[in-house]
Amino acid sequence: MAKHQDTKGKGKPLGKGKSSGKGKPSEKGNTNSKTKSFARGNTPVKKNSGPKAPSNPDEIRLNKYIANSGMCSRREADENIAIGLVSVNGKVITEMGFKVKRTDDVRFDGRRITPEAKVYVLLNKPKGFATTNSEGKGRTVMDLVANATKSNIKPIGRLGRNSLGLLLFTNDDIIVQKFTNSKNGVARLFQVELDKNLKFEDLKKIQEGFKVEGKLVTVEEISYIQNESKNLVGIKIKNTGNTILRTIFDNLNYDIVKIDCVAIGHLTKKDIPRGHWKHLTEQEINTLKML
Repeated sequence: MAKHQDTKGKGKPLGKGKSSGKGKPSEKGNTNSKTKSFARGNTPVKKNSGPKAPSNPDEIRLNKYIANSGMCSRREADENIAIGLVSVNGKVITEMGFKVKRTDDVRFDGRRITPEAKVYVLLNKPKGFATTNSEGKGRTVMDLVANATKSNIKPIGRLGRNSLGLLLFTNDDIIVQKFTNSKNGVARLFQVELDKNLKFEDLKKIQEGFKVEGKLVTVEEISYIQNESKNLVGIKIKNTGNTILRTIFDNLNYDIVKIDCVAIGHLTKKDIPRGHWKHLTEQEINTLKML
């Protein structure tokens, strides 16, 4: 019995040891596995990064703004920004990633630029529309070209509310400067109807220029219109408005019945019915730039 008990006693430790040997490493292994798994980041961890600032759809990165204007690539824009060649609303900007609005005054090496494609629209204006892009002025020429483009175009020069004829719209500042240049400008040809025949001596006086309130008033050309009565004249000026026409004829005691702009430089009303508009062709744009 004692021998049997010894054998049985020896067996128990063996069984217990075997069982314990299997259990302990397994338990240790499981613990290590869990710890290692957590260290690898397999257990999802939520990061609280905070709410993102909403982006403003009206803003655009400055380098993209410059690239869209056609001046250079984005990478080159960054280089030019870094050396101080770009200003926004009069302040030089050297900050990378700076954002601007499309309405900001952005200048590249002193020249104002726009990220929009250049657009040139020619309108044959009817009576009853004011030449302005301001609201609250009743019917304006902007109503007539509202569907021409989404770009921010403006009229160059002015035609009175009851004046007729050609009016050019664009977002090209270089072309605008051509028209507003006091020395050069771009000639516009008007057909003017008067309340009575224009005397020849008055025609000559206008050709030679005369002073009004101490200021010399001149025109490029003036002539009677062939096969028409003498109260209808053609007159060419480089002023951006048509106020000078009324100044001239008021001082010579004539009333203007009708003013019609029939040509701007090389541009005419051909194929543009009254109240309609057209986009300039590439050839017309190139010619306009060479004036």
